[in-house]
Amino acid sequence: MRMDSLRLQLLRWLLLPLAGLVAVNVFTSWRQASATADLVTDRTLDASVRAIAEDVRIDRGVIDAIVPPVALEMFDTGHRDRVFYRVDTAAGRLLTGYPDLPLPEPPPQASAPVHFTGSYRGSDLRLAALSYPLVGATDGARVTVVVGVTLAGHAAMVRELWVGNFGQQLILLVAAGVLVIIGLGRGLAPLMRLREAVMEKGRDDLSPLPDHAVQSELRPLVAALNTYMGRVAGQMAAQRRFVANAAHQLRTPLALLSTQVAFARRTGEAAERAEALAGAEESTRRLARLAAQLLTLSRAEPGSRRPRDEDIDLAQSARQVLEGLAYLAVERDIDLGLDVNAPAVTRGDGAMMREAVVNLVENALRYTPKGGTVTVTVEGTAEEAVLVVEDSGPGIPPEERDKVFERFYRVPGTPGEGSGIGLSIVREVVDGAGGRLLLGTAAAGGLRVEMRLPVAGG
Repeated sequence: MRMDSLRLQLLRWLLLPLAGLVAVNVFTSWRQASATADLVTDRTLDASVRAIAEDVRIDRGVIDAIVPPVALEMFDTGHRDRVFYRVDTAAGRLLTGYPDLPLPEPPPQASAPVHFTGSYRGSDLRLAALSYPLVGATDGARVTVVVGVTLAGHAAMVRELWVGNFGQQLILLVAAGVLVIIGLGRGLAPLMRLREAVMEKGRDDLSPLPDHAVQSELRPLVAALNTYMGRVAGQMAAQRRFVANAAHQLRTPLALLSTQVAFARRTGEAAERAEALAGAEESTRRLARLAAQLLTLSRAEPGSRRPRDEDIDLAQSARQVLEGLAYLAVERDIDLGLDVNAPAVTRGDGAMMREAVVNLVENALRYTPKGGTVTVTVEGTAEEAVLVVEDSGPGIPPEERDKVFERFYRVPGTPGEGSGIGLSIVREVVDGAGGRLLLGTAAAGGLRVEMRLPVAGG
């Protein structure tokens, strides 16, 4: 999945929730503006109905209901609202006003205005009704005053209050966006400088990146990059050593082979020629074995090819290897044996696993003196399949055991003609199979090598 710009993602995560909050606030502001407009309209209606009610009185036995102009003028807000009113006696007789103006249900009983909404002559109204004692009446008579006003001024008031608040919220959102963009630019500047530092590095420059100029959240990233570059540098150094050592290992037998062939061509003695050709044959054999080991090592390295995934019977693989190397044991008068104590089946690349066993057994045979012993033991547990190779050779000192896994490394003073990459091949194969390779001392005093591999299906 393609990722967008980090800057855009941060802007979305910051501004979208902020915009949502602004939308909620705008809606709340509209509700508050409507409530404010309702309150102002109701208070005006209250003042109007009281002004009318207080002017209704009995004069010489006649009810005088005159609507004071101020009771209507207070609604003149410039929005051309129409005002309707009616005054009724307690018995329901109309004293003045519009006879069909809506009345509240139920009619007001106390001296407190009742507010309600209605429709009159095609217009929506906000109305107030008040039951008020008739001034000058001795029998406690009351009149009911109803005043209604159209809602143009009310709607205008809601708009003015809401639009003003909305403008403030919009300005706040824009200002927040600008500040966020500026803050992101300044906050991401160290990341951009880190990018430039990485891009400016040469192809061979794997020196660590400084982490003091970046925020604490980015320091783990810098540390990971430095660790990765350290591993790459180590791999490159190992690759250079491998190429140099391989060239050296190949150059020596090639030079010897060239010398032997040239000598064989020049000499006239049959015995000398035969000896030179025998030497050339041995050099060719060493070259072929070294080339095969180098090819095996390159195939065992991670990522070099897609490994096979199959069940591997270690006892069967060991038996095949020992049958193939029996000639070498006979030549060197070495007792080569196989002990299978329990079935041991692992999973991995069968061909590479056999190559690993070949290298272990062949190394043991080459470094074990004549008349010695080499024993291969196979056993299995519930968690591991184990193959052990023990010999009666000189072994490897404990302080050298970590070094022998390096390619072309040989313990100083070790006799024989080994190339120093056999254990490197074994380690790559065992690591690729998810196992462990352990070195120790055999019961006969030689080297003990254990391959511990996960069992198939475990």
